[in-house]
Amino acid sequence: MRVLLQRVSRAKVLVDGQITGQIGQGILVFIGVGKEDGNPQIQWMAEKILNLRIFDDAFGKVNLSLLERGGSLLVVSQFTLYGECKKSRRPDFSAAAPGVLAKEIYENFVQHLRAKGVLVETGIFQAMMEVELTNDGPVTLWLETPPLIGQLDGTMVGNPQQ
Repeated sequence: MRVLLQRVSRAKVLVDGQITGQIGQGILVFIGVGKEDGNPQIQWMAEKILNLRIFDDAFGKVNLSLLERGGSLLVVSQFTLYGECKKSRRPDFSAAAPGVLAKEIYENFVQHLRAKGVLVETGIFQAMMEVELTNDGPVTLWLETPPLIGQLDGTMVGNPQQ
């Protein structure tokens, strides 16, 4: 799973001119799902995002997580995060999960975040979307699940707290 996240003061996503998701202070999460992703990746990435210390504390130090500071998430599916551009001029998306699997992972990821008590807004999966945002900082981070996350028994190998 690959995620591009941006700390925002506001963000919204529109489909056919209609707002489908909108947040104030929080994190805009662009999520790409890979062929090998499943529940271990969902859990790891959700915990990582919720506990990432990217918000200022009372002293102006970047020291608080979304859970500690409060705020919302806007989650937008973006398979193009799996676009490989090393070999040619045309991106290769062969590492991206097929649509049916990607939608299931995406929806489970959103539900996992909501289960943690966070307000989560979304775009519409596979729709042509317009995303508007005001990046706060700017703070933009790239996250990718570790290659050794999860085993056949589903246990966690990677630690999102690290």
